[in-house]
Amino acid sequence: MENAFSIRPGCAALQLLSLEQIMTMAAAKTCRWTAIFTVCILISGWVTAQTEPAKNENGSKQETQATANDPSGTASRAHDATYIIGDDDVLAINVWKEPEVSRTVPVRSDGKISLPLAGEVQASGQTPLQLEKLLAAKLQSFISEPEVTVIVTEVKSQKFNILGMVSKPGSYPLTNSSTALDAIALAGGFRDFAKQKSIYILRQNPDGTQSRLPFNYKDVIKGKNSAQNIKLQPRDTIVVP
Repeated sequence: MENAFSIRPGCAALQLLSLEQIMTMAAAKTCRWTAIFTVCILISGWVTAQTEPAKNENGSKQETQATANDPSGTASRAHDATYIIGDDDVLAINVWKEPEVSRTVPVRSDGKISLPLAGEVQASGQTPLQLEKLLAAKLQSFISEPEVTVIVTEVKSQKFNILGMVSKPGSYPLTNSSTALDAIALAGGFRDFAKQKSIYILRQNPDGTQSRLPFNYKDVIKGKNSAQNIKLQPRDTIVVP
């Protein structure tokens, strides 16, 4: 009976050898699949790296166009059909993929700007959108399908004046929401003996005439005659007697 259940040494050796071969084959398969998986990851990373520059290029272009809609402060007006560029305004002109032509330039007192390849260009009296089209037309002889963006980075042409008995008389940049009260605050308030009930605003009319608009500071701050706290326009002059 004992001999019937005994295992011969040769058989045990064969079983151990077979087990070792099975483990070796399993390990080889695991290594092969690991290698294949690693190669797939490397190929995926390479494809991503190749497509990323194109994405970045498109993204940069979109960001450049988005900059044209910057609403901050009194500046950053682009693709604007209402704002009229004036003398002393500062313009950021970007020509897509042409850094040697792109630059920030001031509008000179003669209303013109200078730009490489385009030369002397009339900017004053035009909207940013109109100037973009004009520059693109002038650059077509040198650049294939030029894409031009014009941004007004500093509004210096639109100003109002405040004179008389205020702490800091002078010219100030005009924002979209500037009122007569804002102007007095910017000028540092009144000096002693200012006639706060007799203030007036001189405004240039389109026909060349001038209007005189009363502003009673005492009434306005009390909530009376609030309509006198008018929104200022370019070249308005506030006189504080």
